[in-house]
Amino acid sequence: MVEILERVSVGGQEILPAEIAVEAQNHPSETPEAAWTAAAEALVIRRLMLDEAVRLGIVAADMLDADGQTLAPEDALIEALLEQEVTTPKADIATAERYYKLHKDRFTSPKIVEAEHILFAASPGDDLAYGLATGDARTTIRKLRADPSQFADLARQYSACPSKETGGNLGQIGPGQTVAPFEEALFGLSAGELCNEPVKTRFGVHVIRAGRCIEEKQLPFELVREKIATYLEEASWRRAVSQYLAILAAQAKVEGVALATADGLLVQ
Repeated sequence: MVEILERVSVGGQEILPAEIAVEAQNHPSETPEAAWTAAAEALVIRRLMLDEAVRLGIVAADMLDADGQTLAPEDALIEALLEQEVTTPKADIATAERYYKLHKDRFTSPKIVEAEHILFAASPGDDLAYGLATGDARTTIRKLRADPSQFADLARQYSACPSKETGGNLGQIGPGQTVAPFEEALFGLSAGELCNEPVKTRFGVHVIRAGRCIEEKQLPFELVREKIATYLEEASWRRAVSQYLAILAAQAKVEGVALATADGLLVQ
C-alpha cells in the first residue's frame, strides 16, 4: 500500500488521493511510490493548464486526436490552450542543414546482411540437449567446409526453423532484427563466409553463413531534410511547452509535488 505523505493541491484546490490512485495506473513504475508521484505530477500539470485555460476564457471546439477520435472536452481545452499560448518557429533549410552537418553519423543507412542458418533447437536449460545440438552443429559445419553447396539440403533436412523451407535463407537482416549473439556472429562475417563455430542463442544452436552484404552508407541531406525539420520543430515545441508549464507552476501555489519553475528552481 502506498503511503500518502502530503496533501496535493493547485491554487488551493486539492487533488484527491482517489484521483491520484486512478491516474497511477497510467504510470507503470518500479515502485508504487514512484507511480504515485508520477501520477500526482501529471494531475498537477493538467490542473495548471485547465485553470489557465479557464482564466483566459478559452473555448475549445471539437478536436480530433492523431487517430481521428474526438478529444474529451478537457483534453480539447488543453490542446486549445497550448495552440494559443505556445508558438515555435519552423525549421528552415539552413537550420536543418546545419543540424545534419553536426550529426552526420545519425543519418546513415544500416548495414544489411543476407543470412542463411541451420537451427538445432534445444533449451539452454537442458544441458544434455544443448550439448547434443552443439555437437550436431559442429558436424554440420565440417560437412559445409568440405562441400559448401549442400547448405540448402542440410537446412531442409535438419533445421528446426521455418526457414528450412527456403534452404535456411532468412533474407536480409538489419541491426536489431535478431537476437544479439546471432547478430554479432552474422555481422562479423564477410559475404559468403561460413561461421567457424556454432552460435548459441536461447532458441538453440545455429550454423550461420553470410550472403551479400550491403554496407552502411551516408544518407544525402536531401533525403533526410524533412525528417530533420520535423524533429527540430517537435523538439522546439516540447521545450516551449516545458517552459510554459514552468511559468504556470511558478505563478501557482502548488503543494505536495515538486515542479520545475521558469528559473529552474522547485516549488513544493
